[in-house]
Amino acid sequence: MTDNSARLDHVVLWVRDPVASADFYEKAVGLEPLRVTEFAAGKASFPSVRLNGETIFDLAPLPLAEYMNVVPGGAESAGHPVNHVCLSLTGPEFEALRARLEERSVPLSGFSYDSYGARGMAKRSFYFRDPDGNVFEARHYE
Repeated sequence: MTDNSARLDHVVLWVRDPVASADFYEKAVGLEPLRVTEFAAGKASFPSVRLNGETIFDLAPLPLAEYMNVVPGGAESAGHPVNHVCLSLTGPEFEALRARLEERSVPLSGFSYDSYGARGMAKRSFYFRDPDGNVFEARHYE
């Protein structure tokens, strides 16, 4: 990959309670919360969580959906058109995520093996939902 190649910058997730969602993503998924204090103080439209150095998930409150009319039908799509988001982790990160989710009684799928993804065939993966029903897949390749 070259420095000027396309990269994923952010994914917007529609959520009912952005502060509670940020807490879930921090404590259950292990992501760094961003702008939560600013959001709670009314100084930011939404908080985010950092996936890695280049990518964040924006935790957009559902009332912001009405502002998605910048594209036809955008407001009606809130929370529906994305099937799932896949997180690629190292083996130890994968195990730690599953353990944190189990500790919080988050329902998990069984393991899938040898599924194809951006880096080839993943050794194992599983699925879970966040508190708003967004579906995530976690996988590792090594």
